[in-house]
Amino acid sequence: MDRLNYINSGNAAYINTLYEAYKQDPESIDFGWQKFFEGFDFGKDSQAAPAAENAATPDHFIKEINVMNMINGYRNRGHLFTKTNPVRERRKYFPGKELETFGLSEADMDTVFNAGVEVGIGPAKLRDIRQLLEQTYCQSIGAEYTYIRNPIKLKWFEDRMEKQRNTPSFTLDEKKLMLAKLNEAVVFENFLGTKFLGQKRFSLEGAEALIPALNSVIKKGSDLGIEEFIIGMAHRGRLNVLTNIMEKTYKEVFSEFEGKNFDSGSPFGGDVKYHLGFSTDVETSQGKKVHLSLCPNPSHLEAVDPVVEGITRSKIDFKHNGDHSKIAPILIHGDASVAGQGIVYEVLQMEKLDGYRTGGTIHLVINNQIGFTTNYKDARSSTYCTDVAKTVLSPVFHVNGDDVEALVYVVNLAMEYRQVFNEDVFIDILCYRRYGHNEADEPKFTQPVLYKAIEAHPNPLQIYNKKLIAEGSIDEKYAKQLEKDFRAELQQMLDEAKAADRFTDTIPMFEGAWSGLHLANHSELISTVDTSVTNEVITEIGNKLTVLPKNKQFFKKIEKLFQDRNAMVNQTGVFDWAMGELLAYGTLLQEGFPVRLSGEDVKRGTFSHRHAVLTLADSEDEYTPLETIDTKAKLSIFNSLLSEYGVLGFEYGYALANPKALTIWEAQFGDFFNGAQIIVDQYIASAETKWQRGNGLVMLLPHGYEGQGPEHSSARVERFLELCADDNIQVANCTTPANFFHILRRQMHRSFRKPLIIFTPKSLLRSPNCVSPLEDFTNGKFHELIDDSYADVKKVKRVLLCTGKVYYDLLEKQQADKRKDVAIVRVEQLYPTPVQQILKIKARYEKATEFFWVQEEPENMGAWPYICRKFHSDKYLNLNVISRLEGSSTATGFAKQHAAQQLHIVSKAFEAPAGKAVKETIKKTTEKMANAGAD
Repeated sequence: MDRLNYINSGNAAYINTLYEAYKQDPESIDFGWQKFFEGFDFGKDSQAAPAAENAATPDHFIKEINVMNMINGYRNRGHLFTKTNPVRERRKYFPGKELETFGLSEADMDTVFNAGVEVGIGPAKLRDIRQLLEQTYCQSIGAEYTYIRNPIKLKWFEDRMEKQRNTPSFTLDEKKLMLAKLNEAVVFENFLGTKFLGQKRFSLEGAEALIPALNSVIKKGSDLGIEEFIIGMAHRGRLNVLTNIMEKTYKEVFSEFEGKNFDSGSPFGGDVKYHLGFSTDVETSQGKKVHLSLCPNPSHLEAVDPVVEGITRSKIDFKHNGDHSKIAPILIHGDASVAGQGIVYEVLQMEKLDGYRTGGTIHLVINNQIGFTTNYKDARSSTYCTDVAKTVLSPVFHVNGDDVEALVYVVNLAMEYRQVFNEDVFIDILCYRRYGHNEADEPKFTQPVLYKAIEAHPNPLQIYNKKLIAEGSIDEKYAKQLEKDFRAELQQMLDEAKAADRFTDTIPMFEGAWSGLHLANHSELISTVDTSVTNEVITEIGNKLTVLPKNKQFFKKIEKLFQDRNAMVNQTGVFDWAMGELLAYGTLLQEGFPVRLSGEDVKRGTFSHRHAVLTLADSEDEYTPLETIDTKAKLSIFNSLLSEYGVLGFEYGYALANPKALTIWEAQFGDFFNGAQIIVDQYIASAETKWQRGNGLVMLLPHGYEGQGPEHSSARVERFLELCADDNIQVANCTTPANFFHILRRQMHRSFRKPLIIFTPKSLLRSPNCVSPLEDFTNGKFHELIDDSYADVKKVKRVLLCTGKVYYDLLEKQQADKRKDVAIVRVEQLYPTPVQQILKIKARYEKATEFFWVQEEPENMGAWPYICRKFHSDKYLNLNVISRLEGSSTATGFAKQHAAQQLHIVSKAFEAPAGKAVKETIKKTTEKMANAGAD
């Protein structure tokens, strides 16, 4: 009764207001309410006329409102009461969907309500209205969409779902195709399980309906104009997707199980079969060609998500001329990972951003209702594993994984929505995992009740066969023959795989984008590349970069900065770091190389040095000097969302799909890359070894000890160097603008691609010493090592090797004390290490008796652990180190302590050769000096 009173006082008044508005202007209210009032006979019956302001609201009118509430109740909460769980009872939710919940009763069931107009059936009995709602919202499909704030999208869903009652209607041929794909999925898994007993395969069993669903979304997408899909998924069902969707041959997969694709003489380390990627062209049942790419993925389950998005965006930009409708990403998640991994949220937040949008992603969640051994109640706080989707207002469908027709119906609806609105859609496939986490695991250790139910549950093929036989679409003989024929085909492929001596599983590069490029050998990686440009080019591009248009209003400090930059071009001929960087981009653009730069503050630059994109002083409009260069090459500069993991993964994918573009990610501070360590470890450093996938991504990591504390000093040089082997990446720490200019240009002027990590400066961005003359740009090349030009070769007794910013501290001391007997040698490229050049340095300074590696970082960090290993014996250099003491934190947060430590490093580097007694004294005073200022 309380509810009824609330409706009388609240909603009835609201309806009166709507009705008054309707009488004044029918178009002023929602279409559904227009139809409601249009069909309701207010004039004939005084009961139905709410015109008088103080009149009591008639009972039937209140009931009409209650029916409207019921309709919206089903739309909002019907998903909580669906039949979507194939193996156990769903949780109960209160209040439910009983008639009393909406102020109605069984006595109203045969009453005609005009509210039926709202669901498209006109005035109708409550019984018929409720039946429509039950069928639409509470069967094998649960729909969450009413939180979407766009009424056009809401109407789009309501029209499609309620008109068809979310009930599939397929032709016989379509049903047979679904049955055939389901048969392939089920029989393939069963065949592997019996023929390769005990081997890991991360079976799809329990979720086999994924295969006909994927097959259908590809067909539907091609019908709607999609020419290409980029797919990312973890382990579960990967072999099934590779064979039954990607059309990788069964023989290839069987050969992998037999171990016949291993080559002991190859440097290619390879990966387990359920991590591998694949790329192919398939033909749909309608005869349309679609290109499919399944990305390789490590055991970090959702790490592939941003990579897929980056590949897709890169292809949109360069292959599909910016048309999102030609290509779509598909991400296949697990329920535990989609709820538990923060990278999913980071990727979702890219969905509508200009620099990262891909036109909408189809998200398919294989909902095992368990994560490894963790029950779903322990795996998340949210109601659904997909609730993260609501943060970006993506619609979510929950589907019973045993109902293949419902699933295919939903993926088709999702594909259509994606093409119309260019937004993400989630499909939560409620299923189960028939065996443990892998086939050797025993799930009954931890979920005995659940797995007792699963053990007795028929597979989706058995369920669909039974359904089709019952409705007369097929007979039992047809179903048995389908299975028999396919099993015979698998056996033949297995026999051929066993008979073959060896199978070479070649993993091709991603399509034609890599034509003319290859994976380099060591000699190519250390060879010299001409990256010089002419005076005329520097002058032409320099002026375009530094002359601001007169018709635009700029901040006064910007005008002064650009005047100073123009003077570098036309007067001094000496360039700072920012100009060296912008000239690299400008010359590459002019030569036809696209440039993409992204990161949290890259337009201006974290340290206010770059100013590649200027915001006008009197508006929010922007001006980009690089866009004035005469070129057809695409320039993209985007400030990213505050994400490292997601954005670095995205840029890796972007560079993977288009190696002919210079793709750069810059960390706000180099220290912060560690939020993306997974991408560095699993993709950047190892993808070539694991998957034969090259990449030319550049990472810019600001690095240097300047008293800014533990989180703003170290980009963890040691972490990158410990990953270096087999010429997998390039690691550099440049000390001059010209060398930075040349290494960026070198990245594009080679016939191969390797990831490049550059430790970039902070305070040196404005140092008058960190500059380069014009001739270093026009006559130079990248120098892996830079020798001392001040020391006297004949007098040098001590050689200091260093990298990065500490060089300038050493240089200041060397020149202040006029120490011609100490040479400072800069190692600009840490990997591949210029070993031969370093040995030539030793030979050059033949009188030198002491060789030190000098670094700002603690002894257990920085380049020293790697350099020590490289030059650990007298045969090479017998290096010693001058550094901060070992530490668990990268740097001190006390300015005085930092200054004392830095002074100690520099002083120690130039002290006179010491005897044993002096060394002992130094050792005792080192800790005292290093800790100075800590209080």
